[in-house]
Amino acid sequence: MSVFVGRKHVRIAVALAGAIALASGGLVATATTASAAPVTPGSSLIDQAGSAIKKSAKDRYAVYSNKNGIVRYTRTYDGLRVYGGDLVIRTKAGKFAGASAGLAKPLSLGTKPSVTAASAGATAKSQFKGTITKAGTPELFIDASNGVGTLSWETVITGWQPDGQTPSRFHVISDALTGKVVGSYDEIENIAGTGNSVYSGQVAIESTPAGESFNLVDPVRGNGSTCDMNNRTSGTCTTFTDADNTWGTGAPSDRQSAAVDAHFGAAVTFDYFKNVHGRNGIFGDGRGVPSRVHYGNAYVNAFWDGAQMTYGDGTGNAKPLVALDVAGHEMSHGVTENVVPGGLTYSGESGGLNEATSDIFGSMVEFYAGSTEDAGDYDIGEKIDINGNGSPLRYMYNPTLDGRSHGCWSTSTRSVDVHYSSGVANHFFFNLAEGSGATPYGTSPVCGGADAVTGIGKEKAEKIWFRALDAYFVSNTGYVNTTTPGNTARAYSLAAATDLYGLCSAEYKAVQTAWTSVNVAGNDEECFDGNAFALTLSAENASVGPGESTTVTANTALVNGEAEEITFTAGATPAGVTVTFEPATVTAGESTTVTVSAAPDAGRTSGQVTITATAASLTRSKALTVKVGSVAACTVTNATAVPIPDLTTITSEVELGQCAATPSTASSVDVKIQHTYIGDLVVSLIAPDGTAYVLHNRAGGGTDNIDQSYPVDLSAETANGKWTLRVQDAARADTGTLTSWTLSV
Repeated sequence: MSVFVGRKHVRIAVALAGAIALASGGLVATATTASAAPVTPGSSLIDQAGSAIKKSAKDRYAVYSNKNGIVRYTRTYDGLRVYGGDLVIRTKAGKFAGASAGLAKPLSLGTKPSVTAASAGATAKSQFKGTITKAGTPELFIDASNGVGTLSWETVITGWQPDGQTPSRFHVISDALTGKVVGSYDEIENIAGTGNSVYSGQVAIESTPAGESFNLVDPVRGNGSTCDMNNRTSGTCTTFTDADNTWGTGAPSDRQSAAVDAHFGAAVTFDYFKNVHGRNGIFGDGRGVPSRVHYGNAYVNAFWDGAQMTYGDGTGNAKPLVALDVAGHEMSHGVTENVVPGGLTYSGESGGLNEATSDIFGSMVEFYAGSTEDAGDYDIGEKIDINGNGSPLRYMYNPTLDGRSHGCWSTSTRSVDVHYSSGVANHFFFNLAEGSGATPYGTSPVCGGADAVTGIGKEKAEKIWFRALDAYFVSNTGYVNTTTPGNTARAYSLAAATDLYGLCSAEYKAVQTAWTSVNVAGNDEECFDGNAFALTLSAENASVGPGESTTVTANTALVNGEAEEITFTAGATPAGVTVTFEPATVTAGESTTVTVSAAPDAGRTSGQVTITATAASLTRSKALTVKVGSVAACTVTNATAVPIPDLTTITSEVELGQCAATPSTASSVDVKIQHTYIGDLVVSLIAPDGTAYVLHNRAGGGTDNIDQSYPVDLSAETANGKWTLRVQDAARADTGTLTSWTLSV
């Protein structure tokens, strides 16, 4: 991860904005714990989470971490790792209390590639600029970083960047069905900049006695060590030793001076996360961070590579890049990637949140240190003078001052470099902590006609942000999410504020106002004076088959005043569906079981049912999406991938043999095709009697891919028999693959 610059597609190479590269584990590194065993979908918490985690029959899960009622899982699909499939389940008293998931819907795709591993590897090599020392074996995986799964190859190229000093672990992600490169990034990035001298002045540091001398190893913080690379890029890094335990002179010419800053930065960052947030070091297991200084020759960079910090000596080997906020920013990337499996995806809005998280905690580390030489502020990288004019890299109180960062969210925010989309969250955090308008740190504007914000103090703000990261964020959390509205930083930070300070508390309301001040809206719980309660559903969706039923839990919580009796009712339901409550009346703070039942003759349908909870002082409502599907015997899938060559017709077959139902007027065909120009395609369903039903007839022009459910009236057909999906490529130049299709009659 680099502190300063960005890249496209997934994962983490993080940056402050202009120079200091850092590495993390890469797009595919989900780093499950060594003892993690697969968790089947029927296990207790996974089963309780139900549709909230967007599970499918081919999913399997492994526990990534489990502490303080927060259980994080990684996901595989049909044996393949799913990047973006991570999820969080929160528990209270050992019972399910909520979940976060990055998928927009359950996965349903074929897992047989059309492109060979050898071809993917050759493509990856062609993308690399530098010297290759090793080309890794391509890994087949599911890339769901955008919430929807795509069968992909990831190839890791190891070598050296063109400068010959910066190590490279270059990841190339390519579509496993078309071969198209969809993203690439280097874990370690390099960009020119100018460092300053030693920053922290005289500080106390911990060392370890070694005979008659001392080693720069910190026994208090997991034996974090600091060593000298002797201006090389490889070979032994020599741990610093000293005879009298007085280290350095404060001058860059003394090799120990840069080591003091690096050692101090690692210690302060360790202490900050442990003492403020209860996290046992960067890795969460008490291990200290190794720091390497004097790396390379006149190397104007520093980087975090997932395991250690590395600092160059800057221009002329006289300006080491060892500033305190650099250390805090970089090692906070280490916290993010160790909390969220694989880290926050390093592109789009999740990448901006990744960068903002490091800016936020880097600044808080600076405040925590209490240094008179480098006092806490909300300027990012102000000491290292990357711009060469004394200005910082970024301004949290008014991000637009750097000329590139976004201080207010807009639809263009998701498409800018992550170091500039980070400005929205940075601005939010500043307003939450210090308030808008004139402050001792600078004047913070609000966006549009938003109300002014009264800050709650950085001590509360930092705890809310860490709780949101620790208990709620998943790898593709963003600012605004129309597909999965709950998977946003606003929703999760409000949930964190509720956990820490209570729903509709002053802190909760401040989080609302601060997000609104940067133009990030949300569908939050409205707060009332007097007697008030909150209403939540354990799941947003309920799926049943004809003659079946399922349950959802409606939870109430007292928000303000006295607990009143609450009566539940359901609004209009889809045909053949009934909704009942047991008990129908509860007292605020209690729950009821919502049972959704479908009549035996219910047809395929879906719709929203409004669940209403009415008390004497207040009425709350939540929408529950109810879907009535087919019985299992009347649904069939073919997930065998079939290539679609140019100007060719292909077919794929399924067979029903035990469906007792009469096909419905609302039957459906779910089709998944990867193709670079779907205007070439004619897609038809052929019934057992030979009748053809055209589903897609050369529509969509140059749009990529079909992932659609087509309604079709099959009431004139007999269910059982062989059904065929026929796909014709009717024009030149573009090809693709039918990945899977499902028939439900």
